[in-house]
Amino acid sequence: MMGTVDYRPAFRLLQEKTPEELFSDLPTPCYIIDEAGLQRNGEILLSVIKNTGCKILLAQKAFSNYDFYPLLSGYLSGTEASGLYEARLGAEKMPGKEVHVFCAAYRDDEFDELLKYADHIVFNSPGQLKKFGQAAKDHGKSIGLRINPQCSTQEGHEIYDPCSCQSRLGTTRDVWNEQMTGDLIGLLDGLHFHTLCEQNSDALKLTLEAVEEKFGDILPQMKWLNMGGGHHITRDNYDIALLEQLITDAQNKWNVEVYLEPGEAVAFNAGFLASRVLDIVQNGDTRIAILDVSAACHMPDVIEMPYLPPLYGETGIKSGKYSFLLAGPTCLAGDVIGQYGFCDELHIGDLLLFGDMAIYSTCKNNTFNGMPLPDIWRKTIHGELEKLTDFGYEDFKMRLGK
Repeated sequence: MMGTVDYRPAFRLLQEKTPEELFSDLPTPCYIIDEAGLQRNGEILLSVIKNTGCKILLAQKAFSNYDFYPLLSGYLSGTEASGLYEARLGAEKMPGKEVHVFCAAYRDDEFDELLKYADHIVFNSPGQLKKFGQAAKDHGKSIGLRINPQCSTQEGHEIYDPCSCQSRLGTTRDVWNEQMTGDLIGLLDGLHFHTLCEQNSDALKLTLEAVEEKFGDILPQMKWLNMGGGHHITRDNYDIALLEQLITDAQNKWNVEVYLEPGEAVAFNAGFLASRVLDIVQNGDTRIAILDVSAACHMPDVIEMPYLPPLYGETGIKSGKYSFLLAGPTCLAGDVIGQYGFCDELHIGDLLLFGDMAIYSTCKNNTFNGMPLPDIWRKTIHGELEKLTDFGYEDFKMRLGK
């Protein structure tokens, strides 16, 4: 099945070999994370660090497969966490590197433990800063406040837009003026914004103009500025020169240290999800291939975003001679991956390989319907395959009780 080489970026790590040639012996479904892809991305990010003097963190919400942290630590400045567990993971698995944390609201019963792991703590609101800021300061932490520049640059996936009109994320300038006292401002070392999602540096340029308009008078008082994530730096058409100019301009204009915390850019196009066709059914004119992989369980962003993931060898619905709707095996009617076109028929037992599956997959998957968790494999720099996990029934059961 699909013997023609697929040269798209999502599959160039296969180095002109087919999925059957590389992965036919692996039990499906399974994730394959490719160290060569992580290395390539790391080298690009490190070049930005060297060219600008900024620091780049791994946003673990997108990629938290810690077996690869030793590799990534050679390129990155540290990790960014969304709460206690990710902060601890970053501290334990990337030792000696910075640990930053942002949470929309911190818990009283977790904050003391969080102070053991985090170096930078970013608060979402003046209320949270007032509640926890002094304790963090007393423990020697660098303190930040997330701001909302109210500059939306996204279209088509508002669920991921932190600048939407009802966003809970970040402090607007109106709220700053109402609630930020001199004592609270005195606690701050930096400001943080995160407004992008899979975007180029032109969107960052627009955002920085809004940040300057809203908070330009505050920034000279700060030590650092964190520009968040959503920067698709390792994408082929990303304008790195503009990014580096924006970073340099911000550092010079406000005399701040600049942080970026991309997640996708670190592991972009560095992983796969392998699956096999279990059955083919017909409904009217629609032919449906039921796979052993579930969109709802194993690639939830396909439904949440939503988007059509890259699939090796597919030709597009319009150009494909054969069209199939690919779907998962669960009882959820909406467990559908999408419609694909192929040059050849699909058959039961065919191996299908989805691309760009290192991000938002292993860290978001679930066992709905009792679906097993796919095992995770490492494809080393030298092309060897190494099994990293051994998921089974107990991993399903332990989440539900004693």
